[in-house]
Amino acid sequence: MPLKASPDDQSHLLELQAIDIRLRQLDHKAKTVPELAVIAGLTSEAAERRQELASVSGAMEDARLELKRIESDVAVVEARITRDTDRLQSSSSVKDVAGLESELSGLRKRQLDLEEIELNVMERLEGLEQNVSIARAELAELQERIAAAEAERDAALGVLASERTHAAANRSTIAGGLPADLLALYERQRERYGAGASLLRGGVSTASGVKLNENDMATIRAAAPDDVILCPDSSAILVRTSESGL
Repeated sequence: MPLKASPDDQSHLLELQAIDIRLRQLDHKAKTVPELAVIAGLTSEAAERRQELASVSGAMEDARLELKRIESDVAVVEARITRDTDRLQSSSSVKDVAGLESELSGLRKRQLDLEEIELNVMERLEGLEQNVSIARAELAELQERIAAAEAERDAALGVLASERTHAAANRSTIAGGLPADLLALYERQRERYGAGASLLRGGVSTASGVKLNENDMATIRAAAPDDVILCPDSSAILVRTSESGL
C-alpha cells in the first residue's frame, strides 16, 4: 500500500531538507575556515624556523667549544713563555740561553698564530650568536601569529557551532512533528540519494533541476493529495504545492 501523509506534513519536509542542507554547509565551513589554512602555513614555517634555529645553535655551540680549546692552547703557550722567560733570566749558560731564546721565539710565533685564530673564531661566534638571536625572534613572532590565528579559528568555529546547534534544535522540532513512516522514508532517501525531499515547482523538481515529462506529470496529477510520491529523477519525496503547475 502506497505511503500516505497529509500535504501539510509533506510540506514540512521541505523545511527539514533546507535545514539539512544548511547543516551540511556549516559542517563544510567548519572544516574549511580560512584560519585553518593560515595556521597550517604558519606551523610549517615555524617548523622550518626551528630547524634553522637548531642548525645555527649547533654551529654556535661548536664555535664556543672551539674558542675554549683555543683559549686553553693560548693559556698553555703563555704559561710556557712565562716559564722560559723566568729560566732565561736566571740562566748563566750560553747554550741554555740560546736554546731558551729559540724556544721563546717559536712560542711567541705560536701565540700570535693562536691569537689570530682566536680572533677569527670570536668574530664567527659573534655572527652566529646574532643569527641565533634573529632566529629566536622570528620563531617567537611566528608562535604569536599562530596563537592569534588559533584564537580567530576558535571564534569562527564557535559561531558556526552556535548556528549548528540552533539549526539542529529546529530540525528536531520539525522532525518530531512528522509521522514516523514519512520521516523514515525521508531519511532513507536523503542518505541514499543526497536529497530527501524536493519541491515540484512549475513542473521542475528542485532536487534534480529537471523538468518532468508529460507522462510523469500526468501520473502526479492523478495522485491523491496525501499520496507520497518520489521524484523520478532525484528519488526524493516530491512535495506538491500551488507552485507545482499541476
